[in-house]
Amino acid sequence: MSVALLAVIALVVAVAAFVQGSTGVGFALIVAPVVGLVEPALLPVFLLALMIPLNFYVAGRERGKLDWRGAKWITTGRFAGTFGGLWVLVAVPLAQLNLVVGASTVLAAVVTLLAPSFTPGRGAFLAAGAITGVTETATGVGGPPLALVYQHHPAAVLRSTVAVCFIAGEVISLVVLLATGKITLHALGMAAVLLPAVAVGALLSRFVHHRLDDRVMRLLVQLFAIVSGTVLLIAG
Repeated sequence: MSVALLAVIALVVAVAAFVQGSTGVGFALIVAPVVGLVEPALLPVFLLALMIPLNFYVAGRERGKLDWRGAKWITTGRFAGTFGGLWVLVAVPLAQLNLVVGASTVLAAVVTLLAPSFTPGRGAFLAAGAITGVTETATGVGGPPLALVYQHHPAAVLRSTVAVCFIAGEVISLVVLLATGKITLHALGMAAVLLPAVAVGALLSRFVHHRLDDRVMRLLVQLFAIVSGTVLLIAG
């Protein structure tokens, strides 16, 4: 990978970390299509490894707003869904991973945009966790189902709870991927190189997360996801 291309990816990662630190979602929706176009072999390990420190930061910053009940049920569903995501990784050839990433990105963003207001219960939390387990383990994209069930909660509740759910789910996914030989040193090395970009974006979000219009920001992230996912589908 050239220095110029690495710099572009670093910029994308920093912007994505800023968006997720500000709104609670968006990192994978922004980064996955770009990485899928450049080097799909990095997915999903590259995304999972970068999101763990980012979500630890967000969860720690707003830990007082965490919805433990919802997080518990989401994590339960997330564990079950992990094995579905592993099946996708085994069944889908690397050459077609762009199509999977693009389709899951667009579908998740469209569903989040069009879903009506509702009050989530245990079933909704379990379903969101299971869907997240499948899509995040297979592609690294898992935020939209969680954003969907928390979209009408206060922004701080969404950010902190989704961050904790992400941490638990990402660790589960990485352990399962490691046990099945799906983790490469190249993907981990690229994630390590780009950790400073994550740190920059996350720290910048600290100064604006309580001032931004979270709904507008999430709308922009979803529209970007639709466009970038569509480009990935065309390129694939």
